[in-house]
This record gives sequence, structure tokens and C-alpha cells, in this order.
Amino acid sequence: MPLVSTNRIKINIYKTSTLKKIFICICVVTSALSLTAQQAAQKLDELIAAFTKNGQFNGSVLVAQKGTILLQKGYGYKNSDKKETNDGNTIFQIGSITKQFTSALILHLQEKKKLSIHDKLSKYFPALPFADSVTIENLMSHTSGIYNYTNDENFMKNDAVKPTSQQKIFALFKDKPLAFEPGSKFSYSNSNYMLLGYIIEKITGKPYEKQMHEIIFTPLQMNHSGFNFTSLKSPDKATGYFSLTATSNTPSTIVDSSVSFAAGAVYTTVGDLYKWDRSLYTEKIISKASLKDAYTPRKEKYGFGWVIDSVYDKPVYKHGGGIFGFTTNIFREPEEDICIILLDNKGDGSLEKITAGLNAILHNKPYELPEEQKEITVDSLILKQYTGSYELSPKFILTVTFENGKMMIEATGQGKAEMFAEKENYFFLKVADIQVEFTKDADGKTDKLILHQNGQASPAKKVDPNSVSAEKTKQRTAIAVDSSILKQYIGEYELAPNFILSMTLENGKLMTQATGQPKFEMFAEKENFFFLKVVDAQVEFTKDANGKTDKLILHQNGRDMPAKKIK
Repeated sequence: MPLVSTNRIKINIYKTSTLKKIFICICVVTSALSLTAQQAAQKLDELIAAFTKNGQFNGSVLVAQKGTILLQKGYGYKNSDKKETNDGNTIFQIGSITKQFTSALILHLQEKKKLSIHDKLSKYFPALPFADSVTIENLMSHTSGIYNYTNDENFMKNDAVKPTSQQKIFALFKDKPLAFEPGSKFSYSNSNYMLLGYIIEKITGKPYEKQMHEIIFTPLQMNHSGFNFTSLKSPDKATGYFSLTATSNTPSTIVDSSVSFAAGAVYTTVGDLYKWDRSLYTEKIISKASLKDAYTPRKEKYGFGWVIDSVYDKPVYKHGGGIFGFTTNIFREPEEDICIILLDNKGDGSLEKITAGLNAILHNKPYELPEEQKEITVDSLILKQYTGSYELSPKFILTVTFENGKMMIEATGQGKAEMFAEKENYFFLKVADIQVEFTKDADGKTDKLILHQNGQASPAKKVDPNSVSAEKTKQRTAIAVDSSILKQYIGEYELAPNFILSMTLENGKLMTQATGQPKFEMFAEKENFFFLKVVDAQVEFTKDANGKTDKLILHQNGRDMPAKKIK
């Protein structure tokens, strides 16, 4: 798993597992003047259309301000094979946006005196080893320290699409030690919200989904919302895709609703989610006091199912979602009565960047329009010069082939992806925001490629695929370092905007976690120099003049990437 990138697509060109795409296309800066509703709608549509054309959005959008829907529209395909397009009524899985509905149910039950968020877990599930240490509030705010069951790769790979039970879910985390003292830190864990769903069932004596319909969906007339996406027969149902281009697609599997449950099983439409937004200006579902509680951050800007932030000096409340084949985002700015909802069935949309652009338009602020990447025709004789193997790092090779007139690239352990020429020596991928540049030596022979991704340019030398690399992976020996020293490295380090490396000390082990990725243990080679065993990466910590840790340097793929300590 690379530390420098993550993404939800299945075909990736980088280090193992998934990649996070940071949008790096050439952008046109646009300034919006005072806009009428019609002008705003045109600009909003223009922005979404540009991202759609670039293959960075495929789904449905709703943007509203002061009670007026400015844009409610679908883009791209609901079903690529049938050429059915998305529209404002398309039904999507929304993943973790489900959590704010689960939190609302808990707060509703608290208002009815059925529970208290200060109740200990032991009141409901006393057999769990950590039950007397964790409260409902810890579960709602991700401050419990309970292991995240979706980090179990074997379970997610083999069992996520199958019906499961409470006992099987408990077995995935009940014997894992807590990562920290409950309430002291933040660690996002879907296990928290599974437990909340089970608590709701235990208190009410009714299935979680029935409670959701009775308390929220039915009163708000969210008639297109539900849980069992696998069995949904609606013609408005979207197909989720691991990858989707103009010429090919890879449909995703569907996570069973018993697996995602109260942490991520809801399906809905942009229109139904807007009904939810409108209800939060009333006390129809929960009181203003309960909503204020949900909007109060505990740790790391997280409340109860909401991330609390500020944009243009105004408080905003948001949450994203990701589940096989789908990515989603909801954004609320109550002071300006703004609601932005993005539901994507391609599974790898640039939703945060799109949301920021849409919000900028509503605030008459500068925003960025992505420039279209245009494919050109390059003579096959030139293309064949680029075929071969390129070493991005020891034991990690990018193989470039020319097949049936197409340029293909394949990373070690991953599938092939087509490349498209933008220039004679410069190519882009449509399945991910990645560009590949080929260079030549003094004799005019191709000597390396440069992989452009996440704002980084990573060189890969052309090598003989039949030879053993001259650069062997260095054998590293771990040493013991006193915990008092390790604690100095705990914190958050910003490698790039919106991409953080978090360092924690758990059970005597120094752990690192990149945005959107699982945690990995680091091993000390020196007092301030650590290495990972899951990937060829090293982390070095540095101190300022006062002896305090001020940054880290990530050493990976021949690059030294500094990350300033921000927390």
C-alpha cells in the first residue's frame, strides 16, 4: 500500500492496492460575478460537464441555495452497457453518508428517553471485552479505539458480498485491543456504527432498517430510499463501476446490506437527500439541541456522522461515502442555506474538488475548470520505441506494451490499462488521473519514463526484464526505541493538500496512516528513521531549533518528500 496515494479504482498504476487521486490537470481559473439563479445554474452545469467530459464524474448532482434548487441533473451512464443515462432520479448507494442517519436515530431515541449517549456499551453488549470502557458517544464520534472491521482485507475480499450476522461482525473486532483510551483520540472505524445499529435494534426490538423507515424515510417522504440494494428492482437503479471509460467498463460487486448495515447500507437519490437537508432546518426528526450536539466536533473535526469545517469563514457540515462502485458527498452551509449533493457510480470521482468548485460559484469566488485532455494519433513506429520494462522501485515494474494498435501499461501485480497520447511522448490514462512521459538519452533511445500522479513526478528507468535489478532491496534491521521518544513523533503531517500522514503509538508500536488508507506499523532503523515492511518506504523525523518535531520526510521511489507537522 503506497503512502503517497490512494484511489478506489481497481486498475491502478502505482504501488500496491488503491490510489488516492489528487486532481492535477491544467486548470482555467474563472471568476464569477454577481449571478442570477439562471446564470449560477449554467455555471454549475458547465463545471460538472467539464469534470464528466474528463472522466472524473459520472452520476447525479443537486445544488440548492436558499430553498431553490439551482441544479438537479444526471451526467454519464446509469448503465453503460444499455446506454442508460443518469438523471435526477437515479438511485445510488451512498456508503458512509448512512452514518448521519444512524446518528439521528440514536439522538431521536435519546430524546424519547430510550437511551443516553453517555451509556456504556456494556449496558447493551456486556460480553464485549472493552464494553465497560466505551460509550455510545465514543461510537458516534469515532473516539472508541475499536478496530475497523473493513480493514480486514480477507473479509472484504471474500465475504463482503455475502449476507453476514452480528456474531460474525463481532468476531472481526471483539478480540482486537483498543487502539487508545476511549475519548482520547479519533480513529475512523465502521465497527462503531455497526454497533450503533445493533444497539438501535436491541432497544426498539425492531430491525434497524424498519426504524429508519418509520422515524426518517416515511415522515420525510424519502420514497426512493432503502437498504437492500442487491434486491432493488427499480429502473432507476444505477450500476456501480470499478472502472468506466468510453470503450470499456468493469461493473462492481455489491456489498451486502448486512455487511455495511448502519455504517453504509443506505441507497437513495439526490432528491431524497435534499428532503433530509430541508428537515434539518426543522425539528421534525431531531431537536435543534440534538442537531447542535451532532454538529459539535469531538476530535479531528468529527461530530456525530458529520465532519465540521469552515469555508469562506462560514461553518460547513459535510460527509463523504465510498462503497464498491460508488462515491458520494453531501455538503451543507446553513448560514447561506446551501446544499450540495454529489452521487457518483464510477467509484473514483473527484467529489471534494467538484464540491469546492460548486460552492465557489455560489459564493462568487474564483474556481477551476478542468481543461480537456485531447487524444492525438502517433505513428506506431514511435509508439513501439516505448515498449519495455521500467523500474519504478525495486521489485516494482511498469511494463509498457503495444497491442492491437493500443499502448498498454501494467504495474507489478495489477491489470493492464490503456494509455492515450496527448503528445508524441506524453500519455494519459482514462481510468485514473495519471500521465506517463517518456524521455530519451543522448543517442535518441528511450531511457526512462516519468509517472505523473498526485503532484509527484516519479522516474522509472528502462531495464532488461530478464535481468535482475542492480538495485537490491536493502536489508534493514529494526532496533528498539524508548516510547518517550516515539511519543514525540505522534501527530499529523501534511504531505499535500487534503493528504495527511497520521502517526500514532498503539501498544508500543509506531503506526502510520495515510488519508483513506489502513494503518501500517513502522520499524525503527535509527532513533528518528523508520521503515515499513509492506512497501519500500522510509520515514525520517526532523526537529526544529527548540528540539521539537517539526516535520517528516517520506523516502519513496527515489524521492524525498517533506511533510510539515500540523498537529
